[in-house]
Amino acid sequence: MPKAQLTISSKNYSSWSLRGWLICKLAGLAIDEVHVSLDDPGQRAELLLLSPSFLVPALIDEDAKIWDTWAIAEYLNEKYPEAGLFPADRIARAHCRSICGEMHSGFHNLRSALPMNLKARYAGFKVWAGAQPDIERILAIWGECLAKHGGPFLFGAKPTVADAMYAPVCMRFYTYDVPIDAPAAAYCRTIMDWAPMKEWIAAAKAEPEEIEELDVEF
Repeated sequence: MPKAQLTISSKNYSSWSLRGWLICKLAGLAIDEVHVSLDDPGQRAELLLLSPSFLVPALIDEDAKIWDTWAIAEYLNEKYPEAGLFPADRIARAHCRSICGEMHSGFHNLRSALPMNLKARYAGFKVWAGAQPDIERILAIWGECLAKHGGPFLFGAKPTVADAMYAPVCMRFYTYDVPIDAPAAAYCRTIMDWAPMKEWIAAAKAEPEEIEELDVEF
């Protein structure tokens, strides 16, 4: 049987590609990566938040084609229930889905003010005031999960879809030197030390492509 295919765009700039890729890793799904060039107008529009839809990542597995990150998560959870993409406990699983849904459909000011750029580092960056409520909400989500489930991941000892969904935020906080509390900082270190994240970051830093609009000196 041929490998599944995951279409992604830039590993440096695309937070949604990262989420979908991490979810495939969590499921243990062997994939061939198909890369869309940054010269593609649709991909540039998505990365610059000029498009209302996100067509990457897109997963082709057997006869299924799924192009939404949340849909990919639910599909792989159905196909590989033993992988533990969601918490085993029903109440924790509902909580996990709720915070994933919040990330999937919200935090627009954070995305605009702090675009993902793994190659960059802006020490002392002044966060736009409109993004601060998003940051505070994310820290509250993390704090509640870590306190309730004991860490080091959001729902305990093993990563879930929730960690895949929030992993790009950890990178944004690092890139833009966002002040965060101690539990959040420890969580970010856990995510950055997670083997799939290390693999993705190394590949991102090796990418030659750049988007000038996302590489400006703020």
